[in-house]
Amino acid sequence: MPPSHPRLWIVATPLGEVSDLSLRARDILATADCILAEDTRRAQRLFTACGLPKRPMLSFFEHNEQEREAEVLARLKAGEDVALISDAGTPLLSDPGYHLVRACRRQGIAVSPVPGPSAPVCALSAAGLPPLPYSFLGFLPRDTAGKRRLFTAFARTPGTLIFFERGDRLAESLRQALAILGARELAVCRELTKDHEEFILLPLEFWDRLPTPLLGELTVLIGPPAEKLRTPKDEVLFELAAREHGCRARDLIRELQRVVSGWSSKELYALLRERKEAAESQLSAKD
Repeated sequence: MPPSHPRLWIVATPLGEVSDLSLRARDILATADCILAEDTRRAQRLFTACGLPKRPMLSFFEHNEQEREAEVLARLKAGEDVALISDAGTPLLSDPGYHLVRACRRQGIAVSPVPGPSAPVCALSAAGLPPLPYSFLGFLPRDTAGKRRLFTAFARTPGTLIFFERGDRLAESLRQALAILGARELAVCRELTKDHEEFILLPLEFWDRLPTPLLGELTVLIGPPAEKLRTPKDEVLFELAAREHGCRARDLIRELQRVVSGWSSKELYALLRERKEAAESQLSAKD
């Protein structure tokens, strides 16, 4: 049984496949005193498709969120049960609701999540790129300068980057991503859970080979930077032994850095000193 009122429910709804709506979500939506929806017409279509009874609905979107807040808080304080849904997926993730949730928390009004579909997690689970760690960037800025600032801020962040983008802006976004992030893996996930679901995987440097136009909802994943494998120590020692005779230390280190990876010059100098000290110890022991 649901907890007693008042309570704000954050309800995840299907990305496309209506049968993904959980049983718990159905119960909450069927009994809530009020439904907050980005698009009430779209919400009504969801209710009809899922066989849910009609409920009172209020539009709740980016440009009216603040003016709706007082009305919604008044309903909750009056004992009403309110459910917040977005057009698809989990509310607040690039959708309105954050300010309302924060206001409820500040005023001691209970907020409970009803988990379910989420486009970033859905894409990450099936794209084949490294799943952890990841950073979700939401919708990218529309302007080029904003895109560059955002990619620059996350350029050194380890893990997969996830964002939403419109098809007509995707090419420019990927061009800027390549310029700042460098060569990485790319996955463009289109129309998740819908009839025309598609996963397109290719190197980021080949972004211009994507088919055009790409229609529908797009979730984009850019993998982490490729990690250089660190050459094992015994292999480094072998290469060092093969090159050290008659070679100055500086030249030896420069040569080693051409044939091994993952070792800094400081580490190689330390390894060289370690080898020389070991050799000197052996000579002293013989004497």
